[in-house]
Order: sequence, then structure tokens, then C-alpha cells
Amino acid sequence: MIRVLFFAKLRESLGQSEYQAEVAESPLTVAALRECILNARPDWRELLCAPNVIVACNQEVVGLESRVSDGDEVAFYPPVTGG
Repeated sequence: MIRVLFFAKLRESLGQSEYQAEVAESPLTVAALRECILNARPDWRELLCAPNVIVACNQEVVGLESRVSDGDEVAFYPPVTGG
């Protein structure tokens, strides 16, 4: 199982802060993990596939082709802004 976290505007828009992803194979790419999530929650597609969404695995920013494994923590969040 992969623990998936959502932060900031994504958390508000999705209506939840966490999702437990049951994956058939491990390791898999972040893109494949995202598709597994979207198979279960197709209504999240527009938000999770937005071009500016940042992904982190175990608190390190990663790309869509990075590999994640059972037991990892993956976070999706919008760009950070500040002033």
C-alpha cells in the first residue's frame, strides 16, 4: 500500500487529505500510481493531472517517471507561493 497525501488547494478541492493506494505491482512510476488512483477516482483527473502539480516521494520532489514502492509516502500539491 502506498500512502498518498494531498495538500493545500488540492486537499480542499478533493475533499480529503489522504488516500491509501492498493497497487498490484511494486515498484511503479509516479505516473502509473496516479493512473491507479484515477481508475478508482476518475473525478480527480483534472486536478491531479494539472501541469503545475508537484509530486514528492518520501518528502523529496520527484518526476512522473520516478519509481515508488509499497510503503512509500507520495504527496501531490500545488506550487508553493509566498510573499
